[in-house]
Amino acid sequence: MALKTVAGTSRCVAAWLVLALLALVAGVASAAETLAATLREQVIYIDKPGRGGVKLETTLFLPPGDGPFPLVIINHGKSPGNAHLQPRQRYLLQAREFVSRGYAVATPMRQGFADSGGDFVETGCNIESNGKAQAYDVLVTLSALSKRPDIDISHTVVIGQSHGGLTTMAVGALHVKEVVGLVNFAGGLRVDGCPGWRVELERAMRDYGAETRVPSLWFYGDNDEYFSVDTWQQMFRGYTDAGGPARLVAFGKFRENSHAMFGSGAGLKIWVPEVRDFFRQLGLPFDVKYRIVLAEHETPVPAASGFAGIDDVARIPAIGDKGRAAWSTYLDEPPPKAFAISPHGSWAWRGGDPASMRLALDRCSHGFAKEPCQLYAVDDNVVWQPATSAASN
Repeated sequence: MALKTVAGTSRCVAAWLVLALLALVAGVASAAETLAATLREQVIYIDKPGRGGVKLETTLFLPPGDGPFPLVIINHGKSPGNAHLQPRQRYLLQAREFVSRGYAVATPMRQGFADSGGDFVETGCNIESNGKAQAYDVLVTLSALSKRPDIDISHTVVIGQSHGGLTTMAVGALHVKEVVGLVNFAGGLRVDGCPGWRVELERAMRDYGAETRVPSLWFYGDNDEYFSVDTWQQMFRGYTDAGGPARLVAFGKFRENSHAMFGSGAGLKIWVPEVRDFFRQLGLPFDVKYRIVLAEHETPVPAASGFAGIDDVARIPAIGDKGRAAWSTYLDEPPPKAFAISPHGSWAWRGGDPASMRLALDRCSHGFAKEPCQLYAVDDNVVWQPATSAASN
C-alpha cells in the first residue's frame, strides 16, 4: 500500500514531495453555505497526484489586499461514521484570528472527507502510518498554494485539531522546509477496534518526535472525551524524549469536554495568547492588522452595561437549566448574535444573522405579550440594564 511508502525512508518522502509539486488548483466551487465575504472565503478543489483523479475540497480565507500573505493551514478532525458525510470544516472564528493578523488560512478536507474525492485512508491499528498518509494531503495543498501569487508559503505554520492534530505532527516529521511551526490541539486518533490503540498512538508521537526539528505547541485538557490525561501526557513525554521540540499547554477542564476547546468561541481566550507568543518566538508577526467581523448587525449595537461578565452564567436573571444550557451554546457562536430574556423566565437567542437582535427579541416575546423581553447580550458583551427592565414592568 502507498501508506507504507509515506511512512518510510527520507528518500520515499522526497518522492512524495516531488509528486506534490505537480498539484494544481482546479478551480472555485460553489458552497452550500453563504461564504464569509469579510474573510474573502472561497472553496477551491486541488488535484491530488495519482491515478484516482482525487480532488481535495479546500476552504481558503484571505486578508484584505493583494498579498502575498503568509500561510496558516488548519487540519480538521474526524467525526464518527462515513467521512464523506462530514461537512466542510470552516473554523470561522479561528480563521478570523489569523486573517485579522494578515495570514491566509487554508483548511483542506483530506481524501475521503466531505466533498473531497477518494475514500478515507484506513491503516488498521497503524496510527503512525495513518498520520503520515493524512499529512501527504497537507503537502499536496501546500504545493498547490505555492503557485498562487497572493500566498507566500515560505514560513507556513500548520495547525490541527484531534485527527488533524495527529496529521499536523506527522507533517513535522516529513521535513518540509516551508513549515516552520506546528500547533497541536488535542491531537490523536482513537481506534476503538484496536485494543492497543493507546500504545500505538504513543508510539506514533514518539516516532514523529524522533524525526521533527521544528518547534511545536500542544494543547490538552483534563476532561477530554477521547484522550485521558495519562494518554496525552505519555504522548508528549514520548515525543519530547525522542527529541521533538515542544511546549505543552495543559489548560485543565474546559466546559463539558476539553477536546472541543479549539472549536469553541470560549476557547479563544485560552489559545490565542499562547499562539501569539509561539508565533513571535518563531519570528512571525501576530499583531492585529484588520478589524474583521463575520457580519455586521443591521442596527447599532447597545453598549456593554457592565452588569456581568460574559462568562458569568449565574448572573443571568430568571432563566432555568434549559436557558443556562442555551447560554453555553450561545457563547460558542460567532458574531453577529444576540441573547434576549424577560424578567419572568422566557429567553431566546439568535446567531449568524445581521438581524440577530431583532429576531432574538421577537422569539423571546412570542406568545408572552405581558412579558416584554430585553437584550441580555449582544455578541460577546452583556448589555442588560436591570433598572430599565424593572421600570418597564
